[in-house]
Amino acid sequence: MSTNRFGGRTLAKGGAVLATAAFIALGTAGPASAHVTASTPKDAVQGGYTKVTLRVPNERPNAGTVKLELTLPAEYPLASVSTKPTAGWKVEAVKGKLDKPVQNHGAEVTEAVRTVVWTADPGVRIEPNQFNEFDLSIGPLPDNTDQLVIPAKQTYDNGEVVDWNAPPPAAGAQEPEHPAPVLKLVAKKTGGDDHGTATNAAAGSDGHGSSSSAAAGTDDTARWLGGAGLAVGALGLGFGVGAVLRSRRATGTPSA
Repeated sequence: MSTNRFGGRTLAKGGAVLATAAFIALGTAGPASAHVTASTPKDAVQGGYTKVTLRVPNERPNAGTVKLELTLPAEYPLASVSTKPTAGWKVEAVKGKLDKPVQNHGAEVTEAVRTVVWTADPGVRIEPNQFNEFDLSIGPLPDNTDQLVIPAKQTYDNGEVVDWNAPPPAAGAQEPEHPAPVLKLVAKKTGGDDHGTATNAAAGSDGHGSSSSAAAGTDDTARWLGGAGLAVGALGLGFGVGAVLRSRRATGTPSA
């Protein structure tokens, strides 16, 4: 009778270790995938045009996302911005006067799109544990920077607004809580064609399989953290099994 109680206590301790390890694994793998990110099919070439996809996950368990507002960088105005229709959502590109005109195919442009706003139709929202994607085409991309920081505001149907506006951290620094989507730019190759859909992404991540270099970095972080959590879980399992075997040797109970 006492042997069974001892073995039961050992198994309970082993189970507690496993539960703790599983909690750590879930806690470390989750947050990296919850950011609003920007991604593109291929490298975004300086001076060229590209398609950008904003991936918006719903982070709240009891509210839905009903609005997304994207702010384009004023220091790098984009002469051409066009949006793609998204079922159940209205989209508006709001223009503003430029402090300094820019050239677009030889023509002077004095105003450009400053914000793009997607608003859900009545009864439509991004549900908890779901995400949606919003596309736009932009260009010409600036040729005097290697990235575009494009802050976004995510609005929930309970009135909460999450401002994804923190700039990219310095090398080796911790990622901010609400990083802004970032579009990485690459230098133009000699003889290359700058037009078409090409680019590299952002921000965050998302952790949802984004094809951009920034999203890939977020995916790598999420996978590393998830792997670390699984390793802790495996270590906890080893400790639990070892404890059971040691208790059986100590009490003379044969192994199964």
